[in-house]
Amino acid sequence: MNSLGLLASMFVWRLLLTLALLGTLSSTVFLILALAAAVRYRIRAQREKQLIASTSALPPVTILKPVHGAEPRLRENLESFFLQDYPDFEIVFGARDPSNEALKVVEDLQRHYPQVKARIVYSGPPQWPNAKVFSLDKMIATTTNDLLVVSDSDVEVGADFLRNIVPPLLQPENGLLTCLYRGVPASSLWSSLEALGMSVEMTSGVITADMMEGMRFALGAVIALRRDALNKIGGMIAASDYYSDDFVLGNLVWAAGYNVVLSSYIAGHVLMPTSFIRSFGHQLRWTKSTRYSRPLGHLGTGLTFAVPFGLLGWISAVALGRPQFGLALLLAAILNRMIQSLAIGWGVTGDVRALALCWIYPLRDVIGFFAWAGSYFSRTFLWRGELYRFGAGGRITAEHRNARPLTDQA
Repeated sequence: MNSLGLLASMFVWRLLLTLALLGTLSSTVFLILALAAAVRYRIRAQREKQLIASTSALPPVTILKPVHGAEPRLRENLESFFLQDYPDFEIVFGARDPSNEALKVVEDLQRHYPQVKARIVYSGPPQWPNAKVFSLDKMIATTTNDLLVVSDSDVEVGADFLRNIVPPLLQPENGLLTCLYRGVPASSLWSSLEALGMSVEMTSGVITADMMEGMRFALGAVIALRRDALNKIGGMIAASDYYSDDFVLGNLVWAAGYNVVLSSYIAGHVLMPTSFIRSFGHQLRWTKSTRYSRPLGHLGTGLTFAVPFGLLGWISAVALGRPQFGLALLLAAILNRMIQSLAIGWGVTGDVRALALCWIYPLRDVIGFFAWAGSYFSRTFLWRGELYRFGAGGRITAEHRNARPLTDQA
């Protein structure tokens, strides 16, 4: 290599090392913010527990449960809602038609718990881009209760779930409440990594956003809202054109002048056994959704990953003849993510896997980075066996729908 080529090569490697150093700095700042947000969340959780303990009047609640075919632990997930220690609640299940395989489980639970008011509402073929929102609109029309709880079929909760999430909504300024959730993996490596991402990466972003600007969105696992707040934003049709209906509902309720509350209750999000390709596909779909829902925030997320910058720093430093410095950058990045797994995954969501598997979380950080980067290369996505396309502002259009949709994960 001639001297000019050598100089050019050195310049490129120095540029990459500089980028790695900036990324190491930004990811460290993010970790510090996340740790501060974790402390804040724990303090607020203690205050919320005092509010819950002092609340005696508990109004009737409607739980809305869209179901989408057979899923791992479906019976256990749904049964956890039948077992609520709450004075007055009903469960409304939603499906397109009676052929939905999940309804066999629902009907069996209805027979097993006849004391629980539960019914099934058929929506028919969806008339809106978001089939789930269309079904929810039909379900809500069948109830008169003022407190509504929307929860996915792959969510599990304890018997104290309703007693914990209802009290904050008794304050009229609070229009919507949402919950963090810990990933509950199946017995596979990729499922475990995906679950860690839910418990650590997702939680870190949410509690940090709450600390920096307050909650302006909701999380789809659990959304509890007041009917007056829903009516003020125009009903469920306001989210009918979006894949991220949870984000949109929370944002619209916040824009309407209500508070969006991040509950101290932690739900469980149950995953199914999966391959790397399918697991990565799920994460890619979620990151695409975030890209279109909040583009600037999503762009900034790229600066919160640590291990990719550590790897880049290691490679660049080795190329520049400074291997020890490069190794130090890589080890610092790995330690960064292990601390995050322990403090957020275990310390906030109570996920014991985040404690036991903190050593493997750095790998999850790398996968998350590639999912983030991949979100910029395509507008289309598969959702429950049907093809959709993202448009401006996060709106979606259905490019292909099945008469009877294939079962897939939410």
